[in-house]
Amino acid sequence: MAKLLIIDDERAIRSTLREILEYENYEVDDIDNGVEGLALIKKKKFDLVLCDIKMNKMDGMEVLEQALAYSPDLPFIMISGHGTVETAIEASKKGAFDFISKPPDLNRLLITVRNALDRGSLVTETKVLKRRVSKTRDILGNSDSIAKIKETIERVAPTEARVLITGANGSGKELVARWLHEKSNRADSPLIEVNCAAIPSELIESELFGHEKGSFTSAVKQRIGKFELANGGTLFLDEIGDMSLSAQAKVLRALQEHKISRVGGEKELEVNVRVLAATNKDLMKEIEAGNFRMDLYHRLNVINIHVPHLTERTEDIPEIAQSFLEDICKDYGMPVKSISPGGMNALKALPWTGNVRELHNMIERLIILSDKTITEQDVVAFANPTGGTNIGAAIGNGTPVSNSNASFPNFEQFSNFQDYKDHAEREFIKFKLEKNNWNVSKTADDIDIQRSHLYSKIEKFGLKRVSE
Repeated sequence: MAKLLIIDDERAIRSTLREILEYENYEVDDIDNGVEGLALIKKKKFDLVLCDIKMNKMDGMEVLEQALAYSPDLPFIMISGHGTVETAIEASKKGAFDFISKPPDLNRLLITVRNALDRGSLVTETKVLKRRVSKTRDILGNSDSIAKIKETIERVAPTEARVLITGANGSGKELVARWLHEKSNRADSPLIEVNCAAIPSELIESELFGHEKGSFTSAVKQRIGKFELANGGTLFLDEIGDMSLSAQAKVLRALQEHKISRVGGEKELEVNVRVLAATNKDLMKEIEAGNFRMDLYHRLNVINIHVPHLTERTEDIPEIAQSFLEDICKDYGMPVKSISPGGMNALKALPWTGNVRELHNMIERLIILSDKTITEQDVVAFANPTGGTNIGAAIGNGTPVSNSNASFPNFEQFSNFQDYKDHAEREFIKFKLEKNNWNVSKTADDIDIQRSHLYSKIEKFGLKRVSE
């Protein structure tokens, strides 16, 4: 239900507007002066304000200016018994959504209120989407290795030096590349990313350098490559160790001469691109095996930044987990859950074969499957890393977790994803039933499903209470 505030020094107008708007199922507050109205705006969250222009204590235009300085996206509808075109224009310039004369026309009032609320919703949704799409996540952690990475980024980013970022899958190499770009002199120009491992070897040259129409069978039109798209900005070559040798030769030439040629083209094109590269492979071993060019390696490896495995900086896990917890709960529109000390110790004890990426996925799974507080038992039951170890012995005091689900499953036992989901669902329901001493009604409420649905699940999975 939308919350509206009416600021007007005429009791009759306030009462009339309030009656009309409450009849339309809006939640309405009203106040008779601008000073208290402004205080209410700062104290409570409103979706829309209807404000008189001529008032005692504080003029409506002043209320508008101060309120929008505090909450820029708050829609304002200005109302006045002395309306003129000049007044309406002035209100619009100061940020008002619309202007209505007294006495207000009922239909116009309701349409204006509805349009203002719709625009407010669109502004909010747009900001959320922009945050999800464009926000560069902070590099979290205070370990020595992360502090060194941050310091290196600060020193290297403003230069034109090429950087080779190394580290295991999911460790955060892309994040380092994004911050190198964000803090560089090219930040206002594009950052173009290419995952060399995801593009077939026969298409990688076309992806990087573009192609001319008719240069090969499927080239039905000219295509601009990533080097051209990144001109003036930064090109991030992820998983560079998987690039074909022929493409490596062309990349080397582009780095040496700052020129490229499209596939099937004869014209040379100048490009001004800063190249960042990343790999999870040992490039020296790839060079020895004949899979990577030594000269390209030295061109790329002007500055090396190694991102450590998560297990090498477990002291950073609480901060990273808390950040993921807050972001995911916010995206789901739910209250932020917490992680108990035991739960956090359990997270720190895991092998983290998937690194930070795995931690993010695990926190999301724990948010969905756990109660308000994520406990040690929740981590043991739902974390499911690839090992088969009872993590209890690795936690804090070395006391094993006394839980029937303490052993993680071997993923090879599942032939498809549905089998795995059924297994996870069965273990989750079994855990909750045992936690609630097999009180089906309480368990159904606990996991937010209908009792009849829970009975069906119990029957489906063949769950039975073990007699003591």
